[in-house]
Amino acid sequence: MAGKLTTHVLDTANGCPAASMRIGLRLVDPETQQPILLKHTFTNADGRTDTPMLTEEEFKIGKYELVFEVDEYFRRRGMALPEPAFLGEVTLRFGIADAEAHYHVPLLVSPWSYSTYRGS
Repeated sequence: MAGKLTTHVLDTANGCPAASMRIGLRLVDPETQQPILLKHTFTNADGRTDTPMLTEEEFKIGKYELVFEVDEYFRRRGMALPEPAFLGEVTLRFGIADAEAHYHVPLLVSPWSYSTYRGS
């Protein structure tokens, strides 16, 4: 069984899934430590992506970043945010050490705070 990477975003300010939030996925180059963009996608109505961020074929040990475009999401919902917003992009850098595991990285977010954990 090969691993995969999934995510889920919950809007804690409005008490709902964060639908249509743009998310980027980057691989951190092991030599330069610079992030390399792999893909962009959007969350669905349930705050999840329609497909894993990394499928079994793409899944490799390494350091990655998920970049959540928080300010764009809340502005589209009609929230009046200052310029610049307190939270713009939320970048979560994490490591994948087990190529056979399921890594689930949820984000709970408001315009002023966020938290994450390794889910199941």
